[in-house]
Amino acid sequence: MDILIVDDEVLARQRLLRMVEKIEGFSVVAEADNAEDALVAITQHDPDIVLLDIRMPGRDGLSLAQDIAELEDAPAVIFCTAFDQYALDAFGTNAVGYLLKPVKAEQLLQVLEKAQKLNKIQRVAAQKDNKPKSENQRTHITAKTRRGVELIPLDDVRYFLADHKYVTVYHRAGEHLLDETLKELEEEFGARFVRVHRNSLVSVKHIEALERNAQGQYQVRLADTELRPVISRRHVSDLKALLKMI
Repeated sequence: MDILIVDDEVLARQRLLRMVEKIEGFSVVAEADNAEDALVAITQHDPDIVLLDIRMPGRDGLSLAQDIAELEDAPAVIFCTAFDQYALDAFGTNAVGYLLKPVKAEQLLQVLEKAQKLNKIQRVAAQKDNKPKSENQRTHITAKTRRGVELIPLDDVRYFLADHKYVTVYHRAGEHLLDETLKELEEEFGARFVRVHRNSLVSVKHIEALERNAQGQYQVRLADTELRPVISRRHVSDLKALLKMI
């Protein structure tokens, strides 16, 4: 599982990094020393878990954790702090752990395993949600264009890409902006589209293969298009398993 460490103290980050490196199945993919850089790192690296300090220059960790909780496909948050008085507020942000500095290796292992189990439970729940919906499910989506409101057949859609507050649908005839959120689309069409990144859903029926790009990242090759959506590391194994079932 991929981990992001957020702490304004270099030595604290290095200590957590050394401990994580000794735990099989976990790796640190990025570090940040403030809330703003942490949000950028989450977008770029799509970690499974965030190890988060509370007192930092600028916005504190509690505020950041609230923003993380509102993200699509949010990573689990584990607080690592020198102060015990924030525990109640911390768990109010849906954090899965609260460790006091100096963090001990055995405590870190326990809470990481807990976070891993939670993610598995969430994936099972997601699979249940992704079962086919009723026969009344839409066969088209609507997009506002210069010509008015256009109907786009769902069968023509290759993937949806979210960028901040907007979602773009890429389909056989081009691309259009939608008024719907990625979460809403996933909830409705989860049986036909699979999440490959925090910001994208791809059409299962149009997946041809997984490939690696020049940077070593996995990407999806889709039928009838040159578009290659990038797959975040946390979704690679799930997508490989899905393709074996198709």
